Amino acid sequence: MILLKHGHVVDPAQNWDGVADILIDGQVIQAIGPDLQAADAQVIDLAGKVVMPGFIDMHVHLREPGREDKETVLTGTQAAIHGGFTSIACMPNTTPVADNEAIVEAVLYKAQKANLADVYPIACITKGQKGEELTEMLLLHQAGAVAFSDDGRTVQHSGVMRRAMDYSKALDGLLISHCEDEDLLGSGVVNEGIISTELGLAGIPNEVEDLVIARDLMLAKLTGCRIHIAHVSTAGGVELIARAKADGVRVTAEATPHHLCLTEEAVRGYDTNTKVNPPLRTEADREALWNGLKNGVIDCIATDHAPHTIQEKEVEYAYAANGISGLETAVPLIWTNFVATGKMTWKELALAMSKRPADILGIDKGTLQVGKIADIVVIDPESEKTVEKSRFYSKGKNTPFQGMQLKGWPEMVLKDGRIVLKQGVLC
Repeated sequence: MILLKHGHVVDPAQNWDGVADILIDGQVIQAIGPDLQAADAQVIDLAGKVVMPGFIDMHVHLREPGREDKETVLTGTQAAIHGGFTSIACMPNTTPVADNEAIVEAVLYKAQKANLADVYPIACITKGQKGEELTEMLLLHQAGAVAFSDDGRTVQHSGVMRRAMDYSKALDGLLISHCEDEDLLGSGVVNEGIISTELGLAGIPNEVEDLVIARDLMLAKLTGCRIHIAHVSTAGGVELIARAKADGVRVTAEATPHHLCLTEEAVRGYDTNTKVNPPLRTEADREALWNGLKNGVIDCIATDHAPHTIQEKEVEYAYAANGISGLETAVPLIWTNFVATGKMTWKELALAMSKRPADILGIDKGTLQVGKIADIVVIDPESEKTVEKSRFYSKGKNTPFQGMQLKGWPEMVLKDGRIVLKQGVLC
């Protein structure tokens, strides 16, 4: 048994927000409350620390199978634990893509073998991610897929997307939409505006994203399907989602730490680690995302963890791969920029990064209730460290946050009642 003493426990599912003890017996939370005692337990004093349900990232790229040079299920789950995430959902744009049961089952097997963070596969909407022919969604669901997405590619054909929603609705499934009009996108690589003009880089207008968000929200209303909008980056997108929610559409949405914390200004130095899809937008867009998160239009924070090789980033900006390796910096970024500044409470953080992702994915996680699996993260609110990509467990070292001083790093993580991170280091 393990007895966590004197920590400040935050669990929105139970409305816990105060000092309490947690008793863990095997894999399960046995008790939670003040002044717990257990004669045979390993006692860990967490005075001054914040204790939350393990974080859940519903948008991660693990690259395996096919691009193990970028990431593997093992290194990705190591990075997840290091970042405070005990559960992650992985996107299907592997090589080959996850459009059949064998790939889904292989990922689950690899995750079980790694025995770190729980991995929940997301399967393709269409075969080969080509946007033409639907996958066998029922079989993929039965194999363990928790949602469907062609992430990295948008289903361009509205008729195909409508049929996908019909099938997903029949399964009470979840479609995750990467919203991008490829015709309007053209050769764009950064946000369209003054900075793209100054830098001589092809721009991406907000409408590239907003047009498809609007389409998918209308189709979701038509079909009654559950739709989740991935990595929202525009003020217009937030407004569209707010209207749809008010209209009863079954829509949820996520924002990434980099879209919440950075703007297109970060691109000025031509650092290819700032090249993401969708691109970093304006301060007005960033502020709209933050306000959307505060008022519940944006439901959760997801990293869109996208590890790449050095070779894929050390090229001209226009030719660099899109993406940031985000699992290991997400929590301190949000803590430093929003929690430590008083803009976000501990409870709101737990909602956005644990409870709501669990609810959206339909997994039995995101709480410290008695009888539940003991997935727990402990944060030292006063700890301050420098981002050092050389210390990442992820193979992806592509981060624009190198050298930043951040607070709120995960200090301890328990997975299934087992200590897997101690003093910020994997056990």
